Amino acid sequence: MELLTAEIRAQLPALYAQEKIADPIAYVKFFNPTSDWTWYATEFDGEDTFFGLVQGFESELGYFSLSELQEYCGALGIGIERDLQFKPTPLSQLRSSDD
Repeated sequence: MELLTAEIRAQLPALYAQEKIADPIAYVKFFNPTSDWTWYATEFDGEDTFFGLVQGFESELGYFSLSELQEYCGALGIGIERDLQFKPTPLSQLRSSDD
């Protein structure tokens, strides 16, 4: 599966573009189908670095890498996937679903 299509690349704001927005929008959701880890990208540098919400052991904002998501091979040889049904969503809604 292609994790980052040209269409999604075009949608994603540049890094720091949503920095002053009270409730930034996540444009893409990546997840590990064999664990509870999920990455919601709100911004992208156009090459490899995302910023967004990472939900794993804890829920926190931070940077993550496209190349690391693409290279990951977990249990049963399954890699990271992109949620094909995900629609752009404010972070406040994603955080409230984590409670």
